[in-house]
Amino acid sequence: MNRILKTTVLAAAVMSVAGVAQAREQINIVGSSTVYPFASFVAEEFGATTNYPTPVIESTGSGGGLRLFCNGIGSDTPDITNASRRMKVSEFERCAENGVTDITEVYIGSDGIAFAQTADNEPMPVTSEQIFLAVAQLVPVDGELVENPYTNWSQIDSSLPDRDIVIVGPPTTSGTRDAFEELVMETASANFPEYGDEEYSDVRTDGGWIDGGENDNLIVQRLTQDSTAFGIFGYSFLEENDDVLIGSTIDGVEPTPDTISNFEYPVARSMFFYIKNQHAEEVPVMYEYADMFVSDMMIGSDGLLKDLGLIVPTEEARQRVQSDLADRKQLSAEDLK
Repeated sequence: MNRILKTTVLAAAVMSVAGVAQAREQINIVGSSTVYPFASFVAEEFGATTNYPTPVIESTGSGGGLRLFCNGIGSDTPDITNASRRMKVSEFERCAENGVTDITEVYIGSDGIAFAQTADNEPMPVTSEQIFLAVAQLVPVDGELVENPYTNWSQIDSSLPDRDIVIVGPPTTSGTRDAFEELVMETASANFPEYGDEEYSDVRTDGGWIDGGENDNLIVQRLTQDSTAFGIFGYSFLEENDDVLIGSTIDGVEPTPDTISNFEYPVARSMFFYIKNQHAEEVPVMYEYADMFVSDMMIGSDGLLKDLGLIVPTEEARQRVQSDLADRKQLSAEDLK
């Protein structure tokens, strides 16, 4: 073998060894606080039953996670982001602008947004319109839009109790906040002619609404300490804390696994995680984690995540998800429209 060929082969071998050395076994995951308990369970199981370290998961909210995910390619960016709503076209476009051009979307199941309070109180059924009038920055009064004057639920409707309006909800970085604004605020605003053709979702800033942060457990803790307050968070947290909290019916529908899975409950939404396929060489183990997440063991009809409150996919949907993941199906902007 001539000297030039030997040198070329040696260089290729060194590059190959360097590539292996650079491979990272610990997965970096960010995103939704609602998906976090499910992802954490899978991560712990993954760390306990494989030869790989437990993935690192940070609860940043859906919007915050997608922002980090779309910052670019490389070890300083996440491999996977969790989301309690679907990626927006604008987020997909930002990903592309930063070189993140090969993404696989993974649907994991459904969840509902609970409107809940301490179980020490009597149940308080509400409508989407009543919640909207309690939360909106501008509300219709005598045919005009004015700064929200309501400080008490009975001012909105005499059938509601004489009780201060205090609502602890998710921040703007949260997918739960995005879903709440779309499914409650925007939907309810369409029933008031004063907003015209605009969908209105601005939240009041005078104290009636309190941002509770990304940690839903802190919202639950606040409700147990303040009998006046209502909280807005994922159904799984209501189910986990059903010994101390009760959820309100919304538009006459109680949040249950059945009403959420068939979307009869008006504030039901789908949940996902997104894989950065361009990290496949650096972090090939992320696919083994993803396979475990969508396995029958986790999201099957009797899967382990069902016990944590996940509304698992139908068998047909689960098989489609597993197939798309195996094929590394590439997400497109058209898929999101």
